[in-house]
Amino acid sequence: MTDKVKGQKNKAEGEVKNQTGKLKNDPKTESRGKKDKAKGKAQKGIGNIKNDINN
Repeated sequence: MTDKVKGQKNKAEGEVKNQTGKLKNDPKTESRGKKDKAKGKAQKGIGNIKNDINN
């Protein structure tokens, strides 16, 4: 799996956790979701940079 795909996956999973945390009023889950979403965003950015370098 490429960094872009992994990043997109982590970003989506993070958003689900974030929204679940909000719905359940669970700050811990919400925080984990925000962290995963940020990780995914960074990972996707790395994938974009790698693509730019290779092209």
